[in-house]
Amino acid sequence: MAGDTSSRKIEHIKMITSSRVEAAESSLLEYVRIVHNPSPEVNLEEVDLAVDFCGGRLRAPLMITGMTGGHRDVEWINRELARAAEELGIAMGVGSQRAGIEDPSLEYTFRVAREAAPNAYLVANVGAPQLSLGYGVSELRRAVEMIDADALAIHLNAGQEAYQYEGDPYYRDVVARVADAVEGLGVPIIIKETGNGLSGEAVSLFRQLGVKCFDVAGLGGTNWIKIEVLRAKSKGVDVKPAGPMADFWGNPTAIAVMEARSNAIDSYIVASGGVRNGLDAARAIALGADIAGVALPALRALLSGGPKGLRTLLGSIIYQVKTAIYMVGETRVRGLWRAPVTVWGRLAEEAEARGIDLRSYLYATRLAALAYKEVK
Repeated sequence: MAGDTSSRKIEHIKMITSSRVEAAESSLLEYVRIVHNPSPEVNLEEVDLAVDFCGGRLRAPLMITGMTGGHRDVEWINRELARAAEELGIAMGVGSQRAGIEDPSLEYTFRVAREAAPNAYLVANVGAPQLSLGYGVSELRRAVEMIDADALAIHLNAGQEAYQYEGDPYYRDVVARVADAVEGLGVPIIIKETGNGLSGEAVSLFRQLGVKCFDVAGLGGTNWIKIEVLRAKSKGVDVKPAGPMADFWGNPTAIAVMEARSNAIDSYIVASGGVRNGLDAARAIALGADIAGVALPALRALLSGGPKGLRTLLGSIIYQVKTAIYMVGETRVRGLWRAPVTVWGRLAEEAEARGIDLRSYLYATRLAALAYKEVK
């Protein structure tokens, strides 16, 4: 069991780096325009990117979201990602820690993150199906203690489990187990999707349980249904026929951010899923996210360009967000929530179909959230 889990981790990394694993569907972030202020009345050097996030403080509004761990050959990846997070003052999540919980000899592949980043905001990670299959607060605490985590992500990956040939598509009683974790774990819980996007209904449900941190991980980026289909083909096992599900099932990132903010005005929201540059990150934050998240781009930058390539990518994203804040005449990250934004095309149509009034959302919801954060 532990060996199977560990083997999957290295197979996933190989698949991600060697195959086309992104959804054909868009994140819909291209339907967002932050209105440029040609006379911003602030200096670029005045922009402060520091932001509070789920009980911690980041020097920039970015997170390397959970990707890997659980196999000896990927230990160095977590170490280098963590070093970059420490240097830049951003958050980092590790991949699913199931392998380390099942086999303590693999804990070090996750623990290196804290060793390399003693001050960074680190997020532990456990899959929701394991809660359905018996994990309780004790196992979740082991994941947190494994990396001395600041928070725990419980990832929702129903699509991946349904198409993984040895998957665990079990979700009964997950909500009750999350409620137990909120009550007894002692660190913030982050409810995180894995590429098919959170919905307003899910965010509302978990917010009622006391969860205040969400990673929308929307459609438009890495697609785990596609990865599992490709992986099954590469191993010569029976392939579960995904058809268009691999490219078009889910909630695109931009609408997922809007639904999350509409249903959890006082929460912390990570916008991940197809974020590929600083403009994507700035657009997502302007829609109502607190920070942006990247996974695949960071991994590919590290594997192709080493630590320098990784820092170049992350530094570029951070600088582009900084200039976006400057060019709307603000000096703080959440000043983007005050900036005029236009939304059109498919994103506007999605919002209307989901009962989000654009005028109210763009001029009231974000300002209400900003007022909450400033008071807090």
